[in-house]
Amino acid sequence: MLRRMIATMAVAASLVAPAGVAHADDVGSAKVVPVQVTGDPAKRFNVVILGDGYTEADMPKFRENVDREISTLFAFEPWKSYRSYVNVYRVEIVSGESGVSCDPSVTSPERTTPLSMRFWSGCRTDGIQRLLVMDDEAAGRYADMVPGTSAANRQIVALANSTTYGGAGGTYATASGGNAMSSLIMPHEIGHSLGGLQDEYNYYQRGVPGGAYTGGEPDSIHHTLLTEQQMREQHAKWWRWLGDRSTAGGVIGRYEGGMYDTTGVWRPSEHSMMKTLGYAYDQVERERMTQAISAKLNLVQDQTPTGAPIGADRVVWLETLHPVSHPLRITWTLDGRTVPGSTDRHNVDLARRHLRPGTHTLTAKVQDPTGFVRDPAIRSSAALTQTRTWTVDTRITTAPATTAAGFTDSTPAGTDVGADDVIYAETTHPTASVPVVRWTVDGRPVRTTGNDRDLELGRFHLTSGTHTVTARAVDPATGTQSPPLSWKVDAQRPAVAAQFSTPAATHGGTKVFDDRFTMKLNPSDDGSGTTLAEFQVDGDGWYRYFGWPTDSGAPFLFTPLGTNIDDLFYGKLGKPARAVAWENVPPGYGRHTIEYRAIDAAGNVGRTTKVEVVLRKTG
Repeated sequence: MLRRMIATMAVAASLVAPAGVAHADDVGSAKVVPVQVTGDPAKRFNVVILGDGYTEADMPKFRENVDREISTLFAFEPWKSYRSYVNVYRVEIVSGESGVSCDPSVTSPERTTPLSMRFWSGCRTDGIQRLLVMDDEAAGRYADMVPGTSAANRQIVALANSTTYGGAGGTYATASGGNAMSSLIMPHEIGHSLGGLQDEYNYYQRGVPGGAYTGGEPDSIHHTLLTEQQMREQHAKWWRWLGDRSTAGGVIGRYEGGMYDTTGVWRPSEHSMMKTLGYAYDQVERERMTQAISAKLNLVQDQTPTGAPIGADRVVWLETLHPVSHPLRITWTLDGRTVPGSTDRHNVDLARRHLRPGTHTLTAKVQDPTGFVRDPAIRSSAALTQTRTWTVDTRITTAPATTAAGFTDSTPAGTDVGADDVIYAETTHPTASVPVVRWTVDGRPVRTTGNDRDLELGRFHLTSGTHTVTARAVDPATGTQSPPLSWKVDAQRPAVAAQFSTPAATHGGTKVFDDRFTMKLNPSDDGSGTTLAEFQVDGDGWYRYFGWPTDSGAPFLFTPLGTNIDDLFYGKLGKPARAVAWENVPPGYGRHTIEYRAIDAAGNVGRTTKVEVVLRKTG
């Protein structure tokens, strides 16, 4: 499961079980299983996944559901770039009954389960079938079993033992664990719960068009009444992203419909995760989610204490977070001037500065330079920028600390990392010297850029296969080295096999189909964890492959107007990419380009394969 597997930690519980229950397989008992642990839960953002309606015999299914959910979540940005900020735990809660209430019909049986999960807005005859609710208080009690987590630093997600499409987002998020699209529900619902994002649906009840929006300018960051010109003139809403190629396909602009209304309100993208499951967050949503995830942690994880003056004869240090995709930027200033040679370093040796007698001010500014954020207010907020300040007094003599060179924190050692990851290692903190980190890739010494705490693997363009990275902390005065840390790098790009329905004809590699065609994608990889596939049609945004909405094992069906399933249309082909040999081509028919690729659990993206198809009308 994923890349950072940690041994199971069982915790007995009797939160809803009869008094005296102690066995792990008793109804209501639960155990906490760390799935991905990147650091102290008190210093990380923690995703806690609960299961409901899973009996002891159903637990293998729950584990498989969680594996797929988390692999899917971390394949989407910004989760992919910031997965080193996140711990993931699953809580295996034993249910006395298999399944949840009112599934799939409001007249279906009501079941007694630890979280009381229910479809139809809680088994209401006037409810919405897909609205999957639970007992939030019970969910909080089970989540409290995860040590070091609290409401302030965690996101609770509950999976129902169900194949029915459904979920909800509020304080907590819910999703049906076994539905073909379930793993796409979770990042959407967390968009609500964590990011405060709104639905971009132009309806509330499926099959019933929404009305006309009549309110004022929405508070939602991704809905507006303004025109593009007004956004630019007023520097409002998503004006900084206008005209960019949307990460969800098309161009960032102004598209009518959202917040359950069909007209009178506009959103940034034609389709994005908050409108159509399967697509990515667009830039506006991604920026907000980057802010929301980062706001749950401190960029500066530890530092030389700032509460009292320090001497000018010592090393001042700090430890930071480390995104998987890029290093943070660090700027040191002394009395307002940049300290020479200190850019991006995690230590400053004040003894080398030969300060004049008196007091001085040392400041370290840590900033996340991510391109996911363009808003200066977000960039300068505590989520992405933090400072630490020390008063330096030359009259103070620092007591020597003979700490041996070693490591205090790192990318979890002994586990797989992706070919383009940033690996990090923080060292111990002697007061009179700065340990040096020496890295090797497949036994060959390599240099870092900026600072020696981060190794950017993408620089090395690793060949396909498995590689080994090591790090040692070295005392620069004595040459004494610490025992090494070691990582296995999974640089094997995943593959995906595509199976199309039988074409009516082929012309120079172009597949010709009559009226419809299917595509089944089978991703594969030699590593652990779930491997995913995605595709895009005519360059209009990568779409996560999940099989077919009603059957995850069935191929995806493409037709000119799409297939109506529960009043949503799947597989609709748009305007042809290029003209074809005949005139008056009806909508959806003509020539199209299908691209597909795979993403493995280490974050590696496989080769993109392109297929040209022509859909011709026969009737």
